[in-house]
Amino acid sequence: MIGGKPQDIIFTSGGTESNNLVIHSVLRHFHKAHASVGDAAERHRLVEGATPHFVTCTVEHDSIRLPLEHLVEEQVAAVTFVPVSKVNGQAEVDDILAAVRPATCLVTVMLANNETGVIMPIPELGRRVAALNQQRAASGLPRVLLHTDAAQALGKRRVDVKDLGVDFLTIVGHKLYGPRIGALYVRGLGERTPLYPMLFGGGQERGFRPGTENTPMIAGLGKAAELVTENCEAYEAHMRAVRDYLETRLVAEFDQKIHLNSQFPGTERLPNTCNFSIRGPQLQGRLVLAQCRTLLASVGAACHSDQGDRPSPVLLSCGIPAEVARNALRLSVGRSTTLAEVDLVVQDLKQAVARLEGQA
Repeated sequence: MIGGKPQDIIFTSGGTESNNLVIHSVLRHFHKAHASVGDAAERHRLVEGATPHFVTCTVEHDSIRLPLEHLVEEQVAAVTFVPVSKVNGQAEVDDILAAVRPATCLVTVMLANNETGVIMPIPELGRRVAALNQQRAASGLPRVLLHTDAAQALGKRRVDVKDLGVDFLTIVGHKLYGPRIGALYVRGLGERTPLYPMLFGGGQERGFRPGTENTPMIAGLGKAAELVTENCEAYEAHMRAVRDYLETRLVAEFDQKIHLNSQFPGTERLPNTCNFSIRGPQLQGRLVLAQCRTLLASVGAACHSDQGDRPSPVLLSCGIPAEVARNALRLSVGRSTTLAEVDLVVQDLKQAVARLEGQA
């Protein structure tokens, strides 16, 4: 499914564990590498003022953002959160590389955003980081490792680790119609790319992730990956056709009141994601959903479900005005979603808006 080798896969409980395992491992590796530098002058040059430094972007999943913020709070690492472009919703490669310092140990940027569906330029970033690492090696600086959280992209587009040029890639089963289990790809696990366990116990997963394997869920993830490998183009084409029809219907019904938050000119996005707002002072996303009789949806990412009516930080980072972002709804179509179901949803939204506007 991802073009990697079986020996480079570690099974985890989910995406959160996989992401935390990457951050934990890179931090450990930074300290071990610096402690093992033999020459005193070289040690001084590498370590002088060197707090391990991470680079990420402002629209990452909480399982990246919160661990990194925790490291900053504990004063054990420095982190640069690179803003995404308000023009295309992407983390720009030039901006990411401009944030790299001598003590940078990891760049982590998601493959596709979970709220907007925007595809990040990871292949270009992979090539540029590889070139940068050649320069760093010549200067005696440590390699910058590259991680992408591919949870949202897998099952919706082809993903190949060789094309991406990443050292780590996070896999989440339920995002591709598999069970709620995760995995982590590590390029050249334990040889080319370091991995340090967060847990200690039995020798399962070659000691990198001890604990009795959840065999049924691993088998389920394997079957889901097999189906994606065989059918990805068909899944992608169907979802894109249905999503595009949904957006056409929304514009037809709501006209100037609709704002498609996930459309950025010239930017590629996932085929299933539609993030939109219906403009109006009493049409906050949660209020609209509460009036819907058929539609069950979210106003953003599930991990931000405790934010009440506050606008999504992801949409704000992408330049969506607060009064528009506050009204946002995120709809995701699936492999079996039909055009008739889209018609039902749009009619449901139309009636919900009418009820809210009638109460005003």
